[in-house]
Amino acid sequence: MAQGTETPAGPPDSASPGATGSAAYLRRRTLRRGSAGWLLLTGLGVAYVVSGDFSGWNIGLSKGGFGGLAVAMVLMGVMYACLVFALAELSAILPTAGGGYGFARRALGTWGGFLTGTAILIEYILAPAAISLFIGDYVESLGLFGLTSGWSVYLACFAIFIGIHLWGVGEALRFSLVVTAIAVAALLIFAVGAFTEFDTGRLNDIPADPSAFGSNSWLPYGLLGIWAAFPFGMWFFLGVEGVPLAAEEAKDPVRSMPKALAISLAVLVFLALITFVSATGAQGANAIKEAGNPLVVALQGTGEPTALSRFVNYAGLAGLVASFFSLIFAGSRQLFALSRAGYLPRFLSLTNRRKSPYLGLLIPGVIGFTLAAWSGNGGRMLNVAVFGATISYALMALSHVVLRRREPDLPRPYRTPGGARTSGVALVLACSALVATFLVDRDAAFIALGVYAVALAYFAFYSRHRLVAAAPEEEFAALAAAEAELKRD
Repeated sequence: MAQGTETPAGPPDSASPGATGSAAYLRRRTLRRGSAGWLLLTGLGVAYVVSGDFSGWNIGLSKGGFGGLAVAMVLMGVMYACLVFALAELSAILPTAGGGYGFARRALGTWGGFLTGTAILIEYILAPAAISLFIGDYVESLGLFGLTSGWSVYLACFAIFIGIHLWGVGEALRFSLVVTAIAVAALLIFAVGAFTEFDTGRLNDIPADPSAFGSNSWLPYGLLGIWAAFPFGMWFFLGVEGVPLAAEEAKDPVRSMPKALAISLAVLVFLALITFVSATGAQGANAIKEAGNPLVVALQGTGEPTALSRFVNYAGLAGLVASFFSLIFAGSRQLFALSRAGYLPRFLSLTNRRKSPYLGLLIPGVIGFTLAAWSGNGGRMLNVAVFGATISYALMALSHVVLRRREPDLPRPYRTPGGARTSGVALVLACSALVATFLVDRDAAFIALGVYAVALAYFAFYSRHRLVAAAPEEEFAALAAAEAELKRD
C-alpha cells in the first residue's frame, strides 16, 4: 500500500477494511462507462472553448494590438498543441476520471497530484460562474422574455443544466454536442459575412505608444504587449485540456481519447484563425478591442442591427451555454476523482442511480451561483480561472516529462510526437503564461493564490493522511512505487 494511504473504513461514505470493503466503497462511486465515443468527446473538447470565440479574446487587442495578440495566439496555440499531444499519451496510459490529477499523482507524488487537481478545480468552478454572468448579459441585451441579468437568470442556468447532467452523462454530452454545433455553424457564417467588409488597413489601426519599447503600427504596445496578451490568446483554446476528465466514461478511451483531443484542437485552431482575422479586419482593432460582443460590433459597427448581427448575437448565447454546460461536467469529474481518492471529503464522490456524481455537481453549482450573484464581476473570475489553468498546464506538462524520463518502458498505446521535448515546450510556455497573468490582473492572481493556500492547508494537515489506496489513480501510483522497489532489490 502506498505511503499515506488507507483502505476506506466506516460508514456512511466509506466501507469496512479489506478487499470487500474497498469494493463496496468503489461501487458507490461508479461512473457510467462506455457512454461517450470519439464524436461526443470531440464535441466536448470544442464546447469547453467555443464561448471564447464570441467574446473575451478581443481585450488582448488593448494589451498588444493586432500583431501582439496574433503572436500571443500563435504561441499559446503551440502551447496547447504540445500539451494536448502530451495529454493524449497520458490519458491512454491512465484512462480515469482523475485526468491531470491522476497523471501528476504518478509522476510527482501526492503533493503534485493535489496541486494539479486543485488548480484544475479553480479553473472549472470559477469559469462557469463567470459565464453565467455573461449569459445573463446576453439574455438582457436580446430582450429574451423581458428578463434582466440577475440572480434569477444565474440560478436558472445552474438548475437547468445541472439537472441535465444529473439525468446522465450520455444525455448531457449529446445536448452539449447539439448546442456546440449551432455555435460553430454561427462562427462560420459570421466569418463569411465579416470577410465581405474586410480591409487589411484596419488590422493595425490602434495608435502606437511611443513610450513602449519596440512599438510600431503592428505592435502598438511594444514587445511587452505580446506577453501581456498571452492570457487572451489562451481564450481561443482554454478548456480543451479537460477532455481526459471524461476518460472513465468513454468508449475505448485508449483510442478515442487521442483522436478526440487531436480533432477538437484542429477545429479550435481553424475557428480561432478565421474569427480573429475576420472580426478585426471588418471594423478595425480599435473598434472591437474593448467590446463585450466583438463579433456583433464587427458586423454592424455603430449602425443599426442587421439580420446577420442578430443571428450572431443569438448564436453567442448558444456558445456561452455550450461552454457553461461542458465546464460544469469537467469540474464535477475532477472533484469526483479527488474525493474518491480522499484528497477532498469522500462523500463528494457518491454517485446516484444514473451513475452521476450528484454532490460533485450540486456543491460546485452552489458555489458558482453564490460567486456569480455576490460578485457580479465575470472578468475577474475568469482571470482567476486562467491563473489556475496555467498552473495545471505547467504541472501536467512536467508530469509527462518526468514519466518519459523515469519510466521509459511504461506501456504507451499512444506516444507523443517529439516525446519529452514536446511537453517541455508546453512547460516553458505555460510558465510564461502564468507570469503574464500578473501583468493583466494582479488581484485575480493573488485571489487564486489565497484559494490555493487554504486548499493546501487542508491537504497538509488533514486529507493527505486519509487517502484511499483503492482509488484507481492511487493504485496506479502504488504500482509504480512497488515496481521501483523491486528494481532496487
